[in-house]
Parts: sequence; structure tokens; C-alpha cells
Amino acid sequence: MSRRLLVPLSALLLVGCEDAGTLTDINLFTVQDDIDLGQQLADEIAAHPEEYGVILDRSEYPDAYGHLDRIRDEILATGEVEYAKKFEWETHLIYDDATLNAFAAPGGFIYVYTGLLRYLEVEDHFAGVMGHEIAHAANRHSTEQLTKAYGITELLNLVTGGDSGLAGDIAAGLVGLEFSREDEAEADEYSVRYLCETDYAADGTAGFFEKLTSESNGVEIPEFLSTHPSSASRIEDIEASARKKGCDLSLNENAQWQAFLDSLPPEQKQ
Repeated sequence: MSRRLLVPLSALLLVGCEDAGTLTDINLFTVQDDIDLGQQLADEIAAHPEEYGVILDRSEYPDAYGHLDRIRDEILATGEVEYAKKFEWETHLIYDDATLNAFAAPGGFIYVYTGLLRYLEVEDHFAGVMGHEIAHAANRHSTEQLTKAYGITELLNLVTGGDSGLAGDIAAGLVGLEFSREDEAEADEYSVRYLCETDYAADGTAGFFEKLTSESNGVEIPEFLSTHPSSASRIEDIEASARKKGCDLSLNENAQWQAFLDSLPPEQKQ
């Protein structure tokens, strides 16, 4: 099966202030603004499955969502996640086996493609990806990029209900959002911190990158994955961070990965 990879993404509201065309890292929005914006984007994604993919119905796939929420909750329960009790952290499964991706809209609305789940063989590696996404969200990295792209005025206008058409543009932008080297490194570091407090291997994210670099599997890896920073560098840094913290690197013996995969709908033919 040929799969295309969209590097795990997130979108949480870190908004700068405009001063002579420049932006500084000052958050002008409240946490509730984040949640309101995230809900608008979630509504936009749900209303346009032809653009963003079909979201699996929670009532039809309770076991699949149960596994996804179980992994999410283990990370949120560590006490290390900022806004763990304030953001929504609402999960959605997108039925698209050709895409390796996960992202989060503002307020913690998390989206995971079935292609990413089927690609991975170890639950700890997915937990690492989930931790990475939650870290982007909790550190509010994504809307720093959105602010640069759309400006504070437009985003505030959307939050207050003044420009519903902008929601579609932003939702589309979430899928291809590119983070800075510093943001990616910070998300990797926080993923280690989160997983260190769970039964998962703290370097789970490194396992994801190791799989990408060791086998092609028809995956089209975007160019910026090798530069923000390189996969090899990320693997080294993640493992070094886990060792420095004295974290357990053994795989979770209680993982239920195969049961998770078995709970998904039939694999799509490409």
C-alpha cells in the first residue's frame, strides 16, 4: 500500500502581538478563546469530509475510540500536561489508510488517521506520537504559525464569530502546518517527559522515526522532516533525554495494540 506521510501536527493558540509587522510570543487570547476556535474548526472539519476525510462515528466504533482515549488519558493523567483539565482533548479517528498523520486543533481537539495506526506495530510508538501532539498543543505552538499566516485581527474576528469563512482556510492549513526546529525539539522533549511518567517506553517517539528511516513502505516523507531537525538527530536527542531523566525504555507489557487495530474498520484498498 502506498501511503503519504503528513508529519504529526497540532494547532494550539500561541498568539503574538503585531508591532510594525513583527510578532512576539505574547498570548492575547484566553484559554476559552482557544476552545471556542477549536470547536469552530472541529465543526468545519466534520462538515467537509471530502476535504479532510471521513470521521469514524464514535457510536459505531466504541472500542476503537476506547483504545484511543485510553492512551490519551494515560498521558493526561501524568500531571505533566499543561491545560490537561482545561482543554477539551476530544478525539477523532479519520478513516484514511493512505495518510500517516495526526494533528490537534486549538483547545485540544485531536485527530488521528487510520493510516498512521496501521503503519505502526507498537503501541509505545503511537503513544510517543500522541505525546508529541499533546506537547505541541499544551505549549501552544501551532497558532504562533497561524498568527503569522493570518494575523491577530483575523483570528480574533473568527473567535468572536465575525468571519466563518476563515475557518475553512485555517482547518485546511492545520493539515500541512510546518513547525520550527525549536518547536519540534520541544515537543519531542515533552513527549519524553510525559511518557516517563507512564508504563510506555519514554523514547516512543524515537521508535516512530526509526521505523520511518529504516524502511520505505511506500511512504512519501516530506522534505522538511529531514531539516526540522533530521530524523537521526531527533532519535539521538529523544533517547539521550530519556536516559538523562532515568526513564524506563522497555515496551509496555500491558499494551493492547493489536486489539486497537482489530477494532478499526476494514483496511481500505489502494
